[in-house]
Amino acid sequence: MMGELSPASSPHQLVLASASPRRLELLRRIGVTPSRVVATDIDETPRRGERPRAHASRLAAEKARAAAALAPDCVILAGDTVVGAGTRILPKAEDEATARQCLALLSGRRHRVFSAIAVITPDGALREALSETIVRFKRLSDEEMESYIAGGEWHGKAGGYAIQGSAEGFCDWLSGSHSGVIGLPLFETRKLLRAAGIDVC
Repeated sequence: MMGELSPASSPHQLVLASASPRRLELLRRIGVTPSRVVATDIDETPRRGERPRAHASRLAAEKARAAAALAPDCVILAGDTVVGAGTRILPKAEDEATARQCLALLSGRRHRVFSAIAVITPDGALREALSETIVRFKRLSDEEMESYIAGGEWHGKAGGYAIQGSAEGFCDWLSGSHSGVIGLPLFETRKLLRAAGIDVC
């Protein structure tokens, strides 16, 4: 699916390979509005033995390549965010049971959020970057978990939570990229887009 947005002020059109409104908002924080949005549809199933870091990087690159096939003359930006508990890849929560399992696993412990980005330029060059953020949650009571689940913020979110919402109140320590945990690490994104010729503030 492809959507038209305001033109990017650059010699090349920028295509965001994600329909995530969070990523659009994060891009606007650095003065970037994609010309188009291409929602890619790839298999996001982890491979046997795949670690969270490698999984995030692979999916970002695959999304970028899928979008580049649909918009070959554009600069493509794709991203993927994975929550890892040890070597375990936590799923994107699509139901309450999964969200509950994720929150119970993250309660009172540290976990890592890997946010990968991939940029493909019209000449086919692929540039990649990844941010790694350590997040620590307070120990959650049953009442806190059930209240959060009832609010619905977890739906479709990696690890069953959205740090830009009320789950930020569970986080008592973070080391790394806050924007990366939301879904797009702005430091790395800005660097790669500038290298690709996209105007960034």
